[in-house]
Amino acid sequence: MLDATLSAQLKTYLERVTEPVVLEASLDDSRASAQTRELLGEIAGLSDKVTVAELTGDAADARRPSFAIVRPGTDISVRFAGLPLGHEFTSLVLALLQVGGVPPKVSEETAAAVRAIEGEHRFETYMSLTCQNCPDVVQALNTMSVLNPRISHVAVEGGAFQGEIEARKVLAVPTVYRNGELFGQGRMTLEEIVGKLDEGAGAREAERLGALEPFDVLVVGGGPAGAAAAIYAARKGIRTGIVAERFGGQVMDTMAIENFVSMTYTEGPKLAAALEEHVRSYGVEVMELQRAAALTAAAEPGGLAEVTLENGAVLRARTVVVATGARWRHMGVPGEEDYRNKGVTFCPHCDGPLFKGKRVAVVGGGNSGIEAAIDLAGVVGHVTVLEFLDELRADAVLQRKLHSMPNVEVVLSARTTEVVGNGEQVTGLDYEARTTGEARHLDLDGVFVQIGLLPNTDWLGSALELSPRKEVVVDERGQTSAPGIFAAGDCTITPYKQIVVSLGSGATAALGAFDHLIRTTAPAEDGELAVATAPDTSSGTVVAAAPLTVG
Repeated sequence: MLDATLSAQLKTYLERVTEPVVLEASLDDSRASAQTRELLGEIAGLSDKVTVAELTGDAADARRPSFAIVRPGTDISVRFAGLPLGHEFTSLVLALLQVGGVPPKVSEETAAAVRAIEGEHRFETYMSLTCQNCPDVVQALNTMSVLNPRISHVAVEGGAFQGEIEARKVLAVPTVYRNGELFGQGRMTLEEIVGKLDEGAGAREAERLGALEPFDVLVVGGGPAGAAAAIYAARKGIRTGIVAERFGGQVMDTMAIENFVSMTYTEGPKLAAALEEHVRSYGVEVMELQRAAALTAAAEPGGLAEVTLENGAVLRARTVVVATGARWRHMGVPGEEDYRNKGVTFCPHCDGPLFKGKRVAVVGGGNSGIEAAIDLAGVVGHVTVLEFLDELRADAVLQRKLHSMPNVEVVLSARTTEVVGNGEQVTGLDYEARTTGEARHLDLDGVFVQIGLLPNTDWLGSALELSPRKEVVVDERGQTSAPGIFAAGDCTITPYKQIVVSLGSGATAALGAFDHLIRTTAPAEDGELAVATAPDTSSGTVVAAAPLTVG
């Protein structure tokens, strides 16, 4: 099951294990069970602290194949149902280490919050091996089950347990159940899960954030633009903060990245993790799981701007960089919201395996839509691509690949009018042939929406000038219509919504903000402007020095 390179890497990791670990397997005569037996045997062969035990009779788990990673003599265990390969192999390695005595990499504050959770919590996560968001949830719940004996978790590979998927009508991953009831869907961090279980956590965090000293530069948004802005600002030695709902932004939903200069290939979650690590290395105050609700520019030059968060906390800063990115555009037709995560989805990599052998539609004929159709064609039974225009907009190389696939149909000049369902899940889609006005219907099990992005600027209200497309208007320095407020990335009028473009615009906005600080915090005297070259970071202020002659 494991190649030589992977085996060598895993062997090195397992050398860190300090406690004995037993892999308790529940297997049957299926091919999947044989593969599981082989994988567990290979893992045990890499460490004398790991052994395998096959359970039989009543001792065996009902899900087969499945296995529990157990620390004998304790309540510490983690369970996987199915083969945790693909994106979940990292989850398997981390579970082996944590059950084997390696402390989870979480803050003491977070670990204490997990240990303090009372009551019994039995979590089940349905995931797919191609889902880039699933490992975050699986690893978070695994960590919680290691830290707190009242919490248990099993990660269920949806493709191996199709009967459960259909019985529970799981049409999007990750989907998490707690004590048999739906708990959540989509990417969740450990802190988010703890927050849902601890109702007072949000109020305590809001109080903490509201008490923070003003920032010199406050970045709103954790995507590539926000990360670059935070790094460039922090490198100037000034007090920098970044507040974001999640690090990575849309990058977290991107599977393959092949046009990032200096890397022939990477994946969105890997790039997002690298961005976050880089930001944290500069001591930036990182405030995650927070959504901005309002922006108030400084009332006078050199004053403080305010960013109000949805939890009520107010953050203050001398300059602000808005880098809130964009979100998937919705079709806005009847049935779309009713059947979201019940057949309507936006991530072919995550949810494609749940539609194995079924009929689906991809709405959108741009690059993202055609890439989605190509990926899905290898998994589902049939794909219909619906494009509003009379021609596809995707790159020629993608179109050639699409047309070479036998189970794909392309419908041009199609206006989607309704997503149809039976009250529980999608059963079809209605559209209008724009050339004739004829109403048509497709029998489907899933609809993948790929029609572009909308800027996340609703929270700004009238605080900044926006374009007709609701993008923030900026100049060549990233300056907005409000002094001291800068913007970068996909939420702005900057053309070409690409990762490398966002990185550059984030750097530009941070440099623009620093230049603004110099000119507004240093006193002008006798035709001279004092320039800040030696910031005093202990007080969070920029100290004037080195006079620059003007005129």
